[in-house]
Amino acid sequence: MRRKKTRHVFHNIEVLDAGAKGKTVAKAPDGRVIFLNNCVPGDVVDVQTTKKRKAYFEGTAVTFHSLSDKRTMPRCEHFGVCGGCKWQHMAYGHQLAYKQQEVENNLRRIGHLDLPETDAIIGSKKEYWYRNKMEFSFSDRRWLSLEELRSDQVFDDRNALGLHMPGMWDKVLDIKTCHLQEDPSNAIRLETKEYAIKNGLTFFNPRHQAGMLRTLMIRTSSTGEVMVLIQFFEDDTQKRTLLLQHLADTFPGITALLYVINQKQNDTLYDQDVHCFSGREHIYEEMEGLRFKITAKSFYQTNSDQAHTLYKIARDFAALTGQEVVYDLYTGTGTIAQFVAKKAKKVIGIESVPDAIADAKANAAHNHIENAHFFVGDMKEVLTPTFISEHGTPDVVITDPPRDGMHKDVVAQLLATAPKRVVYVSCNSASQARDLALMKALYDVVRVQPVDMFPQTHHVENVVLLEKKA
Repeated sequence: MRRKKTRHVFHNIEVLDAGAKGKTVAKAPDGRVIFLNNCVPGDVVDVQTTKKRKAYFEGTAVTFHSLSDKRTMPRCEHFGVCGGCKWQHMAYGHQLAYKQQEVENNLRRIGHLDLPETDAIIGSKKEYWYRNKMEFSFSDRRWLSLEELRSDQVFDDRNALGLHMPGMWDKVLDIKTCHLQEDPSNAIRLETKEYAIKNGLTFFNPRHQAGMLRTLMIRTSSTGEVMVLIQFFEDDTQKRTLLLQHLADTFPGITALLYVINQKQNDTLYDQDVHCFSGREHIYEEMEGLRFKITAKSFYQTNSDQAHTLYKIARDFAALTGQEVVYDLYTGTGTIAQFVAKKAKKVIGIESVPDAIADAKANAAHNHIENAHFFVGDMKEVLTPTFISEHGTPDVVITDPPRDGMHKDVVAQLLATAPKRVVYVSCNSASQARDLALMKALYDVVRVQPVDMFPQTHHVENVVLLEKKA
């Protein structure tokens, strides 16, 4: 017999701080931490616990006695359900303060680092409409709200085109307006759904692996170009052609109209063939006169304006004079490598994704950059003494690893190589702090610069400059 979960209600609890992953922090009467999912620091609430652990509770505020002065009115009607913008109810200035606090706390508590005074976080000029890429999912079983479930209404049309509910791979929230990507994004998504319903195109069911329409990806660029890619599960040439032609006619500004037939169990594109229905197979992004070709599979920072800010900081921290050999680790499509190349003697970019390296080489050729060279392979296997002997010992290393940070073997090789300067760009200051702790015997932390790439969320980018100890 299963034991019934014990739930508690704590009254008049003051929310004290922001915590990890967009949650806020309070204290239970017995001193244990409570992680809350719907509060802002400064709220005073009654808490219904949802999980109990030895050292903490998780819970939800069920009654608000007083609201924090840090609150603001969320702009999106889906806030609180969608989960994509967990901080829309917190004024942007306070979001920035808590992001800066998280960076400093992680570097000190996880890395045990001696830090200089951290530079003030650089906020985004756009608090909304800043993303250049959105991916939406089709579903024939849209998420029903608690009110809808409790009503007597029968919902015959359950089709949805929107975003996955947090933590639920098979539940999709139908989105009316998303405030993250500028038009024509919303118009394209709504028109696609309307056409599909009017013309009997079936929406995907991931549990049954059935339905024609699977996902919709929309990419935009600062140059005004637009890419639209639809993943189809069922391969119906006539219906597919009619839908794509309708989009091409309705939105003549679409630069690249693409499609994929994906009949495997997951939605990832990287092992799929991308077909061009009309226009080009790519769009272009521009930055300081450089043009970057963006394909359906390309990685590019999803906030174009702040990407430029981030790259300028990395270049500034690198302090190049034109005589340095620079290694750009986890180079992706080579954007940072090309951005710093004109101030370096030579740049070596390394990345594990073959398509990304192909894009990097093509972009470098297009931009007439001859001193940037790109290599593909697992970082810990490529970055070896033999490779370094062949291509030159780096004076400066710029590293921008994925969220998990650098492999310990990569860190060990960096220490063995001992460049005079390391610029560490990170989307996860916790893993960054772990890596920096491994390097602190040889390097001093000289600069710390947080950058906000994702307003209305808890995510924050951070750039650290390391200089070799004298």
